[in-house]
Amino acid sequence: MSRRPVMREMTLYGVSFEPIGKQPIVLLKTADDDKFLPIWIGHPEAAAILIKLQGAAAPRPMTHDLLNEVISELQGEIVRVTVTELRENTFYARITIVQDGREVEIDSRPSDAIALAVRCDAQIFAADDVIEESAIEFQAEDEEQPGLVTMSSLADLDPAEFRKFLETVTVEQFASSLLEGEEEEPDEAEPEDTDLEDTELEEDDAS
Repeated sequence: MSRRPVMREMTLYGVSFEPIGKQPIVLLKTADDDKFLPIWIGHPEAAAILIKLQGAAAPRPMTHDLLNEVISELQGEIVRVTVTELRENTFYARITIVQDGREVEIDSRPSDAIALAVRCDAQIFAADDVIEESAIEFQAEDEEQPGLVTMSSLADLDPAEFRKFLETVTVEQFASSLLEGEEEEPDEAEPEDTDLEDTELEEDDAS
């Protein structure tokens, strides 16, 4: 009989960017201590996460908004998302949906799962094995690091101005604008494992 994986609850700490390649990184933090799980994601997914955290709405429904609305209309509810494993430098996730009293699990990229979770207040979990292998542990500072966009920093933005900005900017421009003012010095603790699935998918789409 196989051992059931141990799952730990996570919170969405924020979104940052690696100093050299400017690739977005979403940071998940363990709910009960100071371990941070960095996952490399694509620019569109970073924008989707940040837009929702700021409380703004895109001029037209984004893909994750549409999917969330479809699930809701079909009497389904996203109850949790889970980062399940790290395999060959790629993170994998599952979205758990409850519909008509039964649970349905959908395979997903972590970036898409998190973008959906912030839209429906679903719980976020990560397998303990993934945390042990890839998480970094440090004390979160009172002063946020340059380039780290957190839920608290987004609360300082004016929603009306942010909404007006979204009406005239593409997702790529929005993601690039988040880099303004970022210092070029690398972070002291940089994880070796990355989520390459977003990059691989983009290459597949282009072929």
